[in-house]
Amino acid sequence: MERAPERTAGGPAGRPTAKDPAPARRGGTAPAGLPEIDLELLVHGVGGTTPGKMLDDPRTVRITGDGTAAVFRRAEDVDAESRPGDYRDRPVPEAYVWCNLTSGNASRALWLLLLPFMVVNLAHWMRPAAQDRPRTVRFYGLLVRLAGLTLTVLFVAAACEVALDLTAWQCAGVTACARRHSWLGFVSPAGSHGGWWSVPGRRLALAALAPTALTVLLWYLSHRTWSAYESTRPMTLDAEPGHTSLGSPGFWYGRRLVARLRAAHTAAGLLTVAAAVLAPAAAFDRRPGGAAVLDALGRLLTGALVAGAVAVVWVVCRRGRTEDLPDQELDRHLVRRLPLVALTLLVLVTLYAAWSRPGWRSAGRLAGDTTFGGLALAQGALVVALGLVALDLYRRLPDPRAAMRGLGGPAVALLACALGGVMSGGVAQRVADWLDGTGASVPGPPVLLTWQASVIPPVLVVLLAAVAWLSWRTSRLSRADRAAVDREHPGEPEDIARTRRIARVRAMAVLTDRTPFVVTVLCATTLVLGAGALAGALATGKTPDGAADRAYAPVHGAAEASQALGSWLVGLGFILFVTWGRRAYKDAAARRTIGILWDVGTFWPRAAHPFAPPCYAERAVPDLTWRMDTWTRRTGGRLVLSGHSQGSVLAAAAAWQLTPPVRARVALLTYGSPLERLYGRWFPAHFGPAQLGALHRDVACWRNLYRPTDPIGGPVRIAGGDGPEVDHPPLKDPLAYGRTPGHPLPAPILGHSDYQADPAFAEERERLLARLRPDMPGPRPRPTA
Repeated sequence: MERAPERTAGGPAGRPTAKDPAPARRGGTAPAGLPEIDLELLVHGVGGTTPGKMLDDPRTVRITGDGTAAVFRRAEDVDAESRPGDYRDRPVPEAYVWCNLTSGNASRALWLLLLPFMVVNLAHWMRPAAQDRPRTVRFYGLLVRLAGLTLTVLFVAAACEVALDLTAWQCAGVTACARRHSWLGFVSPAGSHGGWWSVPGRRLALAALAPTALTVLLWYLSHRTWSAYESTRPMTLDAEPGHTSLGSPGFWYGRRLVARLRAAHTAAGLLTVAAAVLAPAAAFDRRPGGAAVLDALGRLLTGALVAGAVAVVWVVCRRGRTEDLPDQELDRHLVRRLPLVALTLLVLVTLYAAWSRPGWRSAGRLAGDTTFGGLALAQGALVVALGLVALDLYRRLPDPRAAMRGLGGPAVALLACALGGVMSGGVAQRVADWLDGTGASVPGPPVLLTWQASVIPPVLVVLLAAVAWLSWRTSRLSRADRAAVDREHPGEPEDIARTRRIARVRAMAVLTDRTPFVVTVLCATTLVLGAGALAGALATGKTPDGAADRAYAPVHGAAEASQALGSWLVGLGFILFVTWGRRAYKDAAARRTIGILWDVGTFWPRAAHPFAPPCYAERAVPDLTWRMDTWTRRTGGRLVLSGHSQGSVLAAAAAWQLTPPVRARVALLTYGSPLERLYGRWFPAHFGPAQLGALHRDVACWRNLYRPTDPIGGPVRIAGGDGPEVDHPPLKDPLAYGRTPGHPLPAPILGHSDYQADPAFAEERERLLARLRPDMPGPRPRPTA
């Protein structure tokens, strides 16, 4: 692949500006002396590709951009604007390649560990559509932000449980456990013969370095990824507010909110570590006969931590997203001082805990049951409140196509909390099993975490039952569709195997529409079992096998097996999680398997959780907007924005960001698009029927292609009355049933890929160009044989 100096077509090298000194005339003609030329801007979808494949030419040149995202042309088209006569009957193809925003080196697979944060951030964008309900909408966002805050506290508390409770407090304080792990010898009272670090408070202070480092790492990753992915400023144009917030000038630039949330969540993590260190020391000082000075100091530090926690909650609640204008201001004093104050309190607490206290010995567990139980109750209350708000919004503007009747956001928030709880419980149980080989020397993790890990096997059983039911339905649908496949190919020699394969692929594609059913079953099961686990832990104070010790033998056996299996499943799942993530960024086939879910999750800005993986659209959408606006202003030409799969979502978001005069020059061609099938159903407030209908009216023209074999793309279902139809009739797939002169070898079933291979693609692109140029004759009808 060749490289050329970065430049904008038709202009000098350097960064384009929104206010071009010689813009194209708005009447539809090019600037004086510069003939009109048409451009096709291609945007790829999930999984990424190369410029050579997109442009069907191995010799490509980077026109503008960098190694992360860039626009490419074929080498022969670099100077197309200076040779307009060569492009009278065809557009100049360009490719916007953004795959490095979501893939790249294998270390990005570690982002999968932040999955609960990404999932709760999705819940913010999944609210039902609402009209004239700004306060309710703001309250919905507030509840999601609070749920995200509880996940940060849970994440750090789990790290504290492993480092402080299981390792420093329990294992290091028990001679048998410390002897099995020689690296704990210097902090063990027996192994170090009462050394300086063997005091419980000093052990806790030393162990606090691990969760503190984790919190700082999360802050660093959030700050670094903001600079690398999301710091692209939008164009400073007076864009008109559209029918969706995606058209707001500040939608793709939420710097102020992310900075505030990053400061608040960092402070919350540091305060959680401080509380874990302070609680046992303060409890020891409050006992009868304790040192009065240390007791007073402990109470003072406790009050300071409570004040810090109140300040964190206030910061999270005080401000949401501002989308009317680019939010370029920063609350610099708050962003800098809040984490610094929390870090100062943590240092003071560690000094307080490290003070010598004669007679202090570590025994039992730290106060993990209270902490994790309170977090579980808070998350449950937030999810219930979120569900009530979502129902209120949905009731005022019902949408029958919306997933789960508007409850998609609360359901996803519930799954995020459950995922965080299961990961915390499973890791803690796994570490406890590793530290305590005999299972008798240390008390182990809080019983609630053990209960949460134990619910994994029954959840999997219910999920497998749902999958089995879906498989049965798919099999029935496949058999019923065989007759339709035969009717679509009259006169063809019957091929039973070919018919079965086509029908099976069609039936499998329909599984995408069954996702709400799976999510509903999973959420209901999680809610019931999660509530049961919390009730069982609080009522018995014992692990599941201990609580069932006097029950019937089958019940006790099931509880014991579920507890052991749940711990191993989380450990195994954790390893598979990271391994799968690394493979997904190296193997294209594996990436396509999970790419759609990951790219949907990181498409949306970080509005609820600052530690979620970065939003690639905050770079991609401004890139596309800048390219389209500056090119049309310089050349006066017309542009076909061609988006495949997730690229069609980026194309729609970029089109909403354009000014009306520029949108009047843009035609939209989407294929394999999840705009309605996925985004319209799960994100109705931003891609609902009203929003997609407004996009149809705003752009010059729009055509959508899809196949019945495509598991991702589908029709956009825009109601008639707004001009020509958007949806093309379903494309044939395969292009030929049997062997024909045009297809002497069996034609493949393309599904979600290679839409350009269908003759309808070129025909629809020509029709869009003809509609952009009403004075030009339309495409000639294809000759019939």
